[in-house]
Amino acid sequence: MWSEPDEYAEAVLDAVERIPPGRVLSYGDIAELIGAGGPRQVGRVMSLYGGAVPWWRVIRANGHPPSGLEVEAHENYRAEGTPLSTDGRRVDMARARWTGPDQPG
Repeated sequence: MWSEPDEYAEAVLDAVERIPPGRVLSYGDIAELIGAGGPRQVGRVMSLYGGAVPWWRVIRANGHPPSGLEVEAHENYRAEGTPLSTDGRRVDMARARWTGPDQPG
């Protein structure tokens, strides 16, 4: 049953909306940024409510996009110029990870 996002979910979604185009954060990075929960909690929020935010900018720590959404995620990465690994299958976390609101894009 669908319900309105709670305060934690709103914090996660707000953090995701602040990630600039071409940058990414892992699920754990989001939890650290908002100071609550962990990767699984962030993943749960994204699975329930993430469709309205740039969900492709939240990925696994190893650089892989969300399972089942790889094709659509890669379309967005190409459009935004997100740095990818040499094989093009995952995001290059060293170059694409956003370091937070103090980083200019």
